[in-house]
Amino acid sequence: MIASPSLGSFVVNLGELANIPCGQGRVFRIGGQSIAVFHTRDSSVYATEPTCPYKDCTLIDGLVGAQKIVCPIHRFVFDLSDGRAAGNGGTALKTYPVIVNDEGDILVGIEELLRSR
Repeated sequence: MIASPSLGSFVVNLGELANIPCGQGRVFRIGGQSIAVFHTRDSSVYATEPTCPYKDCTLIDGLVGAQKIVCPIHRFVFDLSDGRAAGNGGTALKTYPVIVNDEGDILVGIEELLRSR
């Protein structure tokens, strides 16, 4: 793990962003926990919990838009930047700080993930 002021004290490198096509997401396992990373069509990157808070279905199978993910089962829409449920008044997704470094690697701050163990 590496440290970054904007990501917190516990940071993991999840590899190259090029491994996640635009408009898709991937699930990564970190210390027995899972995290989803989404690469939107406008080339932004977001990290969230990997499952819908309503029925535990995998969000990476959903439709990824500009800063939004649509649950593939319920069609609920979540804002990837802050996890808010858009228009369905429900539970928000957990989000994690993420950046892409100069080498194109995805770096995710996992302090919150470690606290939830």
